[in-house]
Amino acid sequence: MTQIAANHPAPAATALQDTEWDARLARIAADKRMSKDNTTLEPGALGGVMKMFLGVGVLGLIVTLIGGFAINPYHALAAYEVGVFTALAMALGGLFFVMVFHSLNAGWSITLRRQFENVAWMVRWVWVMMIPIVLIEILTKGMLFDWLDPSKVAESHLLQVKEPYLNATFFGVRFLIYGLVWITLSTKLIGWSMKADETGDRSLGRKARFWSGFGIPCFALTTAFASFDFLMSLDYRFFSTMWGVMYFASAALVSTAVVTLIASRLLARGKLVGLVHEEHFHDLGKLMFTFTVFWGYIGFSQYFLIWYSNIPEETAWYLFRQQNGWQWLFVVMTIGHFVVPFLMLVWRKTKRSPKLLSMVAIYVIIITAFDMVWIIRPMAYLNAGPDAVDPGFASWNVFLDIAGVVGVLGIFGAILTWKIGRSNLLPIKDPMLHEAMSHKNYV
Repeated sequence: MTQIAANHPAPAATALQDTEWDARLARIAADKRMSKDNTTLEPGALGGVMKMFLGVGVLGLIVTLIGGFAINPYHALAAYEVGVFTALAMALGGLFFVMVFHSLNAGWSITLRRQFENVAWMVRWVWVMMIPIVLIEILTKGMLFDWLDPSKVAESHLLQVKEPYLNATFFGVRFLIYGLVWITLSTKLIGWSMKADETGDRSLGRKARFWSGFGIPCFALTTAFASFDFLMSLDYRFFSTMWGVMYFASAALVSTAVVTLIASRLLARGKLVGLVHEEHFHDLGKLMFTFTVFWGYIGFSQYFLIWYSNIPEETAWYLFRQQNGWQWLFVVMTIGHFVVPFLMLVWRKTKRSPKLLSMVAIYVIIITAFDMVWIIRPMAYLNAGPDAVDPGFASWNVFLDIAGVVGVLGIFGAILTWKIGRSNLLPIKDPMLHEAMSHKNYV
């Protein structure tokens, strides 16, 4: 009976809770920092930024398309995929943090959560940008994914063993499942957050917390298998049980960098003043530091175990990237993706300065793109024919690599900018908003 009473409070208790809720919302709404001028953008305020991103994106994609016909279609597709999976890491990382914040009732994050939601909302558009990759690979029977080529399957016992998983039909089904899971989770969570801005309904927060509870495992599985399908399968002989975790680490790291840039630019425009301050940037810096170390740990563990076991199917993946002009990228990944950001973020002053942290965030986005280059780009010319020679980054073809990444990220930035300007810059009726407004770090 006591348990039943706890789950179903008396009407008088519920009425008291409602009164306290209304009083809290009234106090928050009366705070000068919550003025409309501070929590919303004027119509068209980001129009110039959006047009800049859109122009750069369209130009980049046009150059990539021309390069596919004039230079090499394999090279162009690889460059495009580098951009798409950099953008996907941003969107998936945003979705992950939205679910974590809901699951943990993280009060400090409320004033930043809307921008994580905006980044997570982009997952539907990145999924759409993945469709050309899927169609090209299936219709051409494998440009980069040679396991889609029936003649390769007939010649390889390993592919015959893996064919129940690595086949066009199941690949297409999995791709649809990824989109269904990601788009459903982001639509539900962001939709409830937006609706709460209008109604202040507490039940919407409880729904978000419930969905996040089972959404995180669904996110983990789909993210891991998507990284297997589109990245690890570029060399179907290679396998690593740490692969999905490593891509997740990149996603969590780069999404935090994107939100850091958004928050700092909004502050520079005179928005969210007093609502997002150095304490919040300190936490964003700690998140970037955490996932820099986590990525380094996973990357080193994978390399060490493969080096120690010395199995040809595994070591070939690293050996190929230490030859053919890609040696320098191995050094970039070792030093640039771990040592440099570690030294920058370990300094407390960096984490508490929006300007310094924004510079680190830009660096993190660039190095994440290089991470995707490291994974995808060396595989571009393997199936291009016996006479195809990979020019690496030592020729003018490097502009095709840049165009592919810039084109996708430009379109990503344009749509994201449009989304930011169409809603409140933070959840204005969240019950824990007062905790975020008075947040302070003690470490």
